[in-house]
Amino acid sequence: MKRIHIGAAAIFTVILFLAACSPKEVPNALNWQVKEFKAVNQENEPFTNKNLKGKVWVADFIFTNCTTVCPPMTANMAKLQKELKKEGLKDVELVSFSIDPEIDKPSIMKEYGSKFEADYSSWHFLTGYSQSFIEKFSVESFHTLVKKPENQDQVIHGTEFALVNQNGKVIQMYKGNTGFPLKKLIEDIKIVRNQ
Repeated sequence: MKRIHIGAAAIFTVILFLAACSPKEVPNALNWQVKEFKAVNQENEPFTNKNLKGKVWVADFIFTNCTTVCPPMTANMAKLQKELKKEGLKDVELVSFSIDPEIDKPSIMKEYGSKFEADYSSWHFLTGYSQSFIEKFSVESFHTLVKKPENQDQVIHGTEFALVNQNGKVIQMYKGNTGFPLKKLIEDIKIVRNQ
C-alpha cells in the first residue's frame, strides 16, 4: 500500500513539474498578422516591418495635432518604456504610427516624442506613407479604425495598444488611454518574449 502512495506522489510531482515548465501563453491570443509597411522614423531614416523581425513590440496610432486622446496615450507609452527599462526588458520595441502623415513630418514627430522624453533607441515614431495607406493598414493589421474626415484637422482613431510577437502577429490589444493596464501588459510581454 505504501508503494502505491509513493508511486502516486511521484507521478503527481512530475505532472506539477511539467506544468510549471510548460510555456505559458497570453489568454485569447488574437494572432492577427501585421501587413508589410514602409515608413521613415523621426530621424527620416527608412523603417519597415523588417526592422522589427524577431522582436516583441508594442504599437499605437497617434497624431501630433491631436487635442484629446493622443497626449495621454503617448504619456502611457512613455510609462511603458520606463517600466520596460526598470524590468530589464531592453529588447522590446515601441512603435507609434502617425495617422496624419501629411502633417507629421519626421522632425515634427521627433519634437513631439521629445516632449514625452522618448528614448529613440527603442521607440520609433513612424510616418512617410500616405493617408490612404495608414487607414487601410490599421484596419487590416490591427482591426482598428483610422479616418481623417475631409477639411478637418482631427483624425478619428482607436486608442488601444497592440502587443506584437516575434513573428509579426498581434497577440493582444490593451486600453492605451484611460485605464491603461501597465502591469498586465508587462506580464504579457514577458510571456511572449519567452515563447
